[in-house]
Amino acid sequence: MTPEKNIAGNQSLLDDIIDALEIERDSNGEVEVPRGLVENLALKPKPATESTPRQSQYARRDTRHAPPHRRIREPETTAPPATTRQNPRGNAPPIAAIAQLDWDTLKNTAKSCQACPLANKRRNVVFGAGNTNAELMFIGEGPGREEDEQGVPFVGPAGALLTKMINAMRFQRSEVYIANILKCRPPGNRNPEDPEVEQCVPFLLRQIEIVSPKVIVLLGAVPLKHLMGKTGITRLHGNWMEFRGIRVMPTFHPAYLLRTPEAKKHAWQDLQKVMDVLGKTPRAPTARR
Repeated sequence: MTPEKNIAGNQSLLDDIIDALEIERDSNGEVEVPRGLVENLALKPKPATESTPRQSQYARRDTRHAPPHRRIREPETTAPPATTRQNPRGNAPPIAAIAQLDWDTLKNTAKSCQACPLANKRRNVVFGAGNTNAELMFIGEGPGREEDEQGVPFVGPAGALLTKMINAMRFQRSEVYIANILKCRPPGNRNPEDPEVEQCVPFLLRQIEIVSPKVIVLLGAVPLKHLMGKTGITRLHGNWMEFRGIRVMPTFHPAYLLRTPEAKKHAWQDLQKVMDVLGKTPRAPTARR
């Protein structure tokens, strides 16, 4: 048999197979012609044109009712990458925009923020409290139960001790500014998680920028980690640091001091260093009679 007759015979056989597959498609759903079938018959598939209706039918296959093993996979698509980094829930401003807000807008934006899951269970946003022109700023970790109920930072037992510490430094609480890394209470008063801090700390950074204190006192390991990027409050307390041109003193959190009274003397030594920078002198001890 000549090559021409062989090709013609194979072409006729291929047409018969395609016709049979079309019949099966009409009764059972769409099927795909195996790629190897054309290659085994030593034929090259014809390019699709407007004059080849059979191939145009295959180009418009509907596989919705085909058996699972005969369905043709559609090309997978992926979502375009994000071009700007914003808060994930979309109802808080982009992080870069927070850095441009004035004080009142910053406070109102924080109170309506839904950028992380902590917003679902909070009672109040604990924005901060005190003098917005203070030379001394205290930063803790996050609100507790009492703070969540009242919307004010450091109002529980640890807050009472912090007030005594402030008074011992020859300040009134109304003269300093107090804030936290987080503005919503974490469940069970656990430590803040990194995604929560990522969404919340821009509000704190803007507060620091507006208040512009001379000294920041970091209360405990959490603000030391998330503001200074350092760990080891037991090792680093009492050592001066700097944040954006502001002197920073890390010391122990009042809650820790309540649990560990022997650490109070170390915290007092840390605070005396702050007093020296701010021109405050400790009160002379009262003479005993």
